[in-house]
Amino acid sequence: MTLVIRNLQGAVPLRRARLRRDCQTLRQILGLARFDLGLICMDDQRIRALNRRYRRRDAATDVLSFPFHQDLKAGDVPKPLHQDEYNLGDIFLGVEYIYRQSQAHGQDFYSVLTVTTLHGICHLLGYRHSTETEWKQMFQRESNTLQLFNKLTGASLQPLTQNNF
Repeated sequence: MTLVIRNLQGAVPLRRARLRRDCQTLRQILGLARFDLGLICMDDQRIRALNRRYRRRDAATDVLSFPFHQDLKAGDVPKPLHQDEYNLGDIFLGVEYIYRQSQAHGQDFYSVLTVTTLHGICHLLGYRHSTETEWKQMFQRESNTLQLFNKLTGASLQPLTQNNF
């Protein structure tokens, strides 16, 4: 269904067409193409304010996810009863933060942006990484999805959450 991308930052030049293409591919792989999704690109100041308000962490971050369907078991695809429930939720991307991190690690910005978007989608699907068990489950889903993404696109993306829970 609909993928809405809003760029509310001017700190980093952003080609939304590439983000849209990569996100559509991820949605296809995950069987989520019929669900609406919002991607909101933000600078450090805006993402920091959201992080402070909703997670009580006063720092910029790479991604915040706000699921439409609450309390999904990790990996479950929502089962809407009505047309207006075909919504995954919203992902807020800290584009300035992601850019800085990609530069610090010598990685391609758009590759990191795509992997971070997948991480956000996994959170919308109920995945967490508060414990080692949760992290392993989420890491496996991200790895499997990126393997298929790489086959379809010729990319060589890897999960960002290695050994991180």
